[in-house]
Amino acid sequence: MRSYRQLFRTPEFTPLFLASALHTAASTVGGLAIGTLVYAATASPLLAAVSMFCPQLAQVVGATTLLSAADRLAPRAALTGIALSYALGTAAMATPGAPIWALFALILLLGLIASLGGGVRWGLLNEVLAKDGYLMGRSVFNMMSGLMQITGYATGGALVALLSPGATLLVAAALYAAAALVTRLGLTRRAPRAEGRPSVSATWRTNALLWSSRPRRHLYLALWIPNGLVVGCESLYVSYAPHAAGTLFACAAFGMFVGDITVGRFLPKDLRARLGVPLLLLLATPYLLFFLRPSLPVAAVAVALASVGFGASLVQQERLMAVTPDELAGHALGLHSAGMLTMQGVSAVLAGAAAQLTSPATGMTVMAAASVAVTLALVGASLREAGEGGLVVAGRRPKRGVFSTDFAPRPPQE
Repeated sequence: MRSYRQLFRTPEFTPLFLASALHTAASTVGGLAIGTLVYAATASPLLAAVSMFCPQLAQVVGATTLLSAADRLAPRAALTGIALSYALGTAAMATPGAPIWALFALILLLGLIASLGGGVRWGLLNEVLAKDGYLMGRSVFNMMSGLMQITGYATGGALVALLSPGATLLVAAALYAAAALVTRLGLTRRAPRAEGRPSVSATWRTNALLWSSRPRRHLYLALWIPNGLVVGCESLYVSYAPHAAGTLFACAAFGMFVGDITVGRFLPKDLRARLGVPLLLLLATPYLLFFLRPSLPVAAVAVALASVGFGASLVQQERLMAVTPDELAGHALGLHSAGMLTMQGVSAVLAGAAAQLTSPATGMTVMAAASVAVTLALVGASLREAGEGGLVVAGRRPKRGVFSTDFAPRPPQE
């Protein structure tokens, strides 16, 4: 697949894209409203950060109990149900006078429901598109996410200022409901990709199977940890610049957009594979400047530059799909999504705690340094077992099966 025109002419791609765009817009508008509401009520950087990223903490529960459903549920019904659940839950958060503990309970419940979303959505995308179209398709979704975050945070900031956090949450609920409608009317009915009933035991078996390969382990860790630690930096925007957090979020989303369009559309395949690690390092290093407590314009440039590094995830996802069988694509991508979001939630807690004890600027610096250290450690581990299937592209070895517990390089690419 060579052009965006071909991509959008693919049946079902456009409604899936539009529904995801509405969902992303709703999550950014609603997330900023929740963070503002909690910070105004508590004046706590920790609670404000956790409130915005709390749904991610529930992902670890879903990844260990519900993830087998990602390939065993009908995609249209599952995605529609998830969007409707978010619409109802977000509307409930807008109830005047709702206690903070009730907000956190709803956030965690919705996060548990959403743990299926990544596996179902990306598994369906892998099914809708040809093998050579997944990377471009996913890059378009990532670019859309960046644009929707820019729009959503700008709109959310304006709505919070002009109306109230509660009214802004109702707008987010309406957007979730619209996403459910587009999903129901725009997608065709498809059978589940895998047979059998979803269960905790099936989830654990498939997780163990996916984790049994060293190349996949390195790829999963690279997808989860450096990314998550940098999102911990982002969780401190509200406490770092309470009246300009929307600006920082929008700049970060713009940087992510630039990185995704560059990696997904313009870089040739061989060069793309070699830029995965440099992009991971770019993701964190600009945040080290926050040790100097930069002014808002300098901070905005730093977060935009850093967010270009999010393009690394496209490289790693492409390689993950190359070493994963088609019938496990939904589960594998769901494990990536759930693990990444879980790490983002954990990092938000760690960053909030660091900021509570020191300052938001120091918290950002600590999280960025940890991300760089983890990336370098993963590079060292991959170089000791270098091959075509893992994190670092190096020398070639004879191919082994992708389910071997030994290193399993891919065949040479054309």
